[in-house]
Amino acid sequence: MVSSAKGGKVRTERGGSPTGSRRKRRWLEFKTPIPRHHTIALGISIWVIFFALWEAAVAFQWVNALFVPPPQKVLAGLYKLVVEQGFLTDVVISVYRIALSFALACAIAIPLGILMGSFKRVEAFVNPLVSSWRYLPAPSFIPLLLMWFGTGEGQKIALLFIGVIWFLITIIMDHVKSVRTELIETSMTLGGNRWQILRTVVIPASMPSILVAMRQMLAVSWTYLVIAEIVAATTGIGAMMMRAKRFLHVEQIMAGILVIGVLGLTFDYLFRLAHRLLFPYINEREA
Repeated sequence: MVSSAKGGKVRTERGGSPTGSRRKRRWLEFKTPIPRHHTIALGISIWVIFFALWEAAVAFQWVNALFVPPPQKVLAGLYKLVVEQGFLTDVVISVYRIALSFALACAIAIPLGILMGSFKRVEAFVNPLVSSWRYLPAPSFIPLLLMWFGTGEGQKIALLFIGVIWFLITIIMDHVKSVRTELIETSMTLGGNRWQILRTVVIPASMPSILVAMRQMLAVSWTYLVIAEIVAATTGIGAMMMRAKRFLHVEQIMAGILVIGVLGLTFDYLFRLAHRLLFPYINEREA
């Protein structure tokens, strides 16, 4: 159905809504995709504004340059760390600690979360323990971990492991619970048993959300990195930052923070890329 208003200048389709070709696009639209070049431009612009404000704060003496050095001094400090102090070795060690502890957490959290989200009896048995541990701050375990594992790698891996596993289990459980009941009931009607349904319906349906949960919790793991490496550590990004603190090298501390942010963004991008490659049908549906 086509109608006109104000002398036929506006055309509408069935239901009275304006046609897509004539509808004026506003700057802010609810859940509306934007062109890729807009995404890139907006992403770059926020960083340009951030560094401009940082530079202005130092230039106009809004902050003390001794404690908040300008961006160029931080970059110079990062260059010195890499060229003269072997900082890349610290970076590799920190990435290794994050990757190993997170892999161990996923190896336990994914199957346990799937079982808890699928079967109420498993949830009733395990969830009271998981919920209790979720509210305990991971740094409070540092004295115990030092006594159990000493000052070596075990203590740091254990702290990073404790920091994410309980939340990861809960988030995965909630995602598995959100699998549509109709899919499970249809599979049961077709004669599938519990483990067939779990393997062919529940796990494939929940895996996209599980990957998102892993991506979110990996960010939390990075937030615990410095805490794990400032206690009785001689290697890693956190240990470098503590050494820089002793000599008031603030630019090196901020360089370490900058590197952690870049590494976190890199891992986040890799997870998003994996999500697009493994589940292209979801991205096509949302586009």
